[in-house]
Amino acid sequence: MSTYPASLQGSSHSVVVERDEGGTPYAGRVLAAVQAHADDVPFFCAGTVARFVRQGYTAYLIQTTNDDKCGPTPSIGETVLANEREVEAMARILGFQRVFFLGYRNHEMDAIPAIELRARLVFLFRLLKVDTVFTFNPWGHGEENPDHWVTGQAVEQAAWMAGMDKDYPEHLAAGIAPHAVSERYYWVARAGQPYNRVVDIGSCIDLKVAAIAANKAQGPGGAHGRRLRADLARRGLRLPELGNDDHAADEAYVRLFLLDADRRLGQAHGIAYAEAFLHEGAERSTAVEDYVARHAVPLGTAADGAERSTDEP
Repeated sequence: MSTYPASLQGSSHSVVVERDEGGTPYAGRVLAAVQAHADDVPFFCAGTVARFVRQGYTAYLIQTTNDDKCGPTPSIGETVLANEREVEAMARILGFQRVFFLGYRNHEMDAIPAIELRARLVFLFRLLKVDTVFTFNPWGHGEENPDHWVTGQAVEQAAWMAGMDKDYPEHLAAGIAPHAVSERYYWVARAGQPYNRVVDIGSCIDLKVAAIAANKAQGPGGAHGRRLRADLARRGLRLPELGNDDHAADEAYVRLFLLDADRRLGQAHGIAYAEAFLHEGAERSTAVEDYVARHAVPLGTAADGAERSTDEP
C-alpha cells in the first residue's frame, strides 16, 4: 500500500515545469511504469502517464509484487486475483498497451536475489525498447516499505545495464538488441523526497481520478466513496457531491479528499494540477561533446584548411 504525501519538499535544484502544450511530441517513444503495488501508479504518476500516452508514447506497466498482503478478504488467493484484475482495469483507463506481472511476494522483495529482478527488467527494457521509465526514487529517504526501494534500485540498475552489449549475450542471440533507457522519472512517494520536475496534468485529471477509483482492494481511494455514502445514509444523512450511485461516489471521494497534494503543487506553479518527479534525462553531455558542438566545422572549410597548412611543409 502506498501513502501519497500530504506535502512535498523540493530539491535544491531548480524546478522545471513541463506544461501541457498539446500535440504529439512523444510519437515513437516508449515508456514503462514500474510499480510494486496496485495503487502506486494511480497516485504517483497516473496523470503524467495519461498525458504522455495522449502525446504519442506507447506505454507498458510492470508490477513487481503480487499484492498478496493488501486486500479486503482473508483469502490470499482472492486478494491476489482482485488486485490483478483492478490493475488491468487501471491500465486500460490510462492507455497502457500491456501489463507484466512479475509475481514476487508482497513486503518480501528484500529477500529475493537482486540480480534476478535486475535481469528480468533488463530483458523487458530491451524487448520493449523502453526510452523512459517511471518508478520509485531508488534512494528516496523515509521509505519503510522494502518493496518500494528494492523496485526502484532494480529499475535504476537495469535501465543502465540494458544498453550494455556484453550483458546477457543470450538476448542478442535471440535477436533482442541492447537498448539503454535514456530518461527516468522518479516519483515522490514520501513527503520530503526531492524533486526537480513538475508535470502539468490538468487535462488528464479525470483519468487520474478514474485510475485511483479503479483500485478497490487497497489504498485510500477505491471504494471509500460508496462506503461513506452508505454510512451517511444509515445516519439519515447525505453529501450531494457523492452523487446517486456507488461509482459516482467513489470518484467524487477521490476528487474531494485525495488530490490536495496535486492541487497545491499545481497552484504553486500556476497550473491546476501537477505531479512531481526527480527527473534524470539524456540531456547530460560530456565536456568533449560540448566542445565539439561549439567548435566543430565541416571538412573543407577555411578553418579546416588553415589547420592543415600548419602541419604540412
